[in-house]
Amino acid sequence: MARFTLPRDLYFGENAMEELKALKGHKRAFIVIGGGSMKRGGFLDKLENILKEAGLETQLFEGVEPDPSVETVMRGAKAMEAFQPDVIVSIGGGSPMDAAKAMWVFYEHPETKFDDIKDPFTIPKLRNKAIFVAIPSTSGTASEVTAFSVITDYSTKIKYPLADFEITPDIAVLDPAIAETMPKKLTAHTGMDAMTHAIEAYVSTLHCNYTDPLALHAIKLIHENLKKSYDGDMAARDTMHDAQCLAGMAFSNALLGIVHSMAHKTGAAYSGGHIIHGAANAMYLPKVIKFNARNAEAAGRYAEIARFIDLPGSTTEELVDALIAELRKMNKELNIPYAIQNYGEGGVIAEQSIIDEKEFNEKLSEVAKNAIADACTGSNPVSPRRRRWKSCSLLYTMTRKSTSKSRFW
Repeated sequence: MARFTLPRDLYFGENAMEELKALKGHKRAFIVIGGGSMKRGGFLDKLENILKEAGLETQLFEGVEPDPSVETVMRGAKAMEAFQPDVIVSIGGGSPMDAAKAMWVFYEHPETKFDDIKDPFTIPKLRNKAIFVAIPSTSGTASEVTAFSVITDYSTKIKYPLADFEITPDIAVLDPAIAETMPKKLTAHTGMDAMTHAIEAYVSTLHCNYTDPLALHAIKLIHENLKKSYDGDMAARDTMHDAQCLAGMAFSNALLGIVHSMAHKTGAAYSGGHIIHGAANAMYLPKVIKFNARNAEAAGRYAEIARFIDLPGSTTEELVDALIAELRKMNKELNIPYAIQNYGEGGVIAEQSIIDEKEFNEKLSEVAKNAIADACTGSNPVSPRRRRWKSCSLLYTMTRKSTSKSRFW
């Protein structure tokens, strides 16, 4: 038996936020945002006015940082406990949505500890106190439709992907006007994050007839529209907002793979700065495809993707190579680094990496061990647990250059 779960309602298109007037009858809405972009764009005011018109009292929790911390989550849960909302609304990028999901857990179950929910499908039953509404401002994370929340424990410098169908939002609102405000670099990173979601979902060991069409159509839309969106085409930007949501529906049910495992565990691991999640996925994806293609079924599915987006090739190997080449071409056009070696501040191509090579090599074994233990590793088509490798081989041996350096470096 398998399960396929999506939000109960998904509102999309122009002025989709107006549909939240249907929340009439609820009493209090706790709103979670990140920085100031939702305020500056007038979207927060619009949301608050709609909720107040529906008869809800509102309280704002702001300042959720990129890669939200356990401490931020606990502060938010405490604020929720004081306000006692029956609706939780997050508007913004993946970080405030992920943080709000985790706050929701600790609001409904204050006795629960963070360590209790690190493992997949260990979150206790929710919706005893509140329902959850998600309104994305970026086109990539798809947290508005997924059973995932990524929270960082900065004491260990490890990102934990919390995974449970309980934290799938009840209502998702995709208003294209909000996504049209994204900066260019964010458009690139979130777009390749969405592409990674769709490709990993399609080759996941848990893919099924319900997730495959979503993943394939998302890949096609992203391939056709991401560069146009990056260059300022707002029609393409609107399409990307839909495409990333389709990718989210696919991966929330099919799960992901080791691209995400490594992005989670390298993201906050180094003193030189964060490796931005979307950029990390974009860098690692072509390398992981090459690695996974040693599995015949995975190679065949990568070839299907290549055919679906009209890439050249008559054999499976040619089609897989064409897909890898196309993704690398997209990264270059979007100013996304090839590897950590040329990862500049903010996730752009640079001659000098912000990550120190000595520190990278010193932490290689530990980071790789953490990546292998990540929740996303289990659904990858090639499992490092089934191969007789040293703990560091996932990041090192599998991507070794002839110079003996890791290609991730």
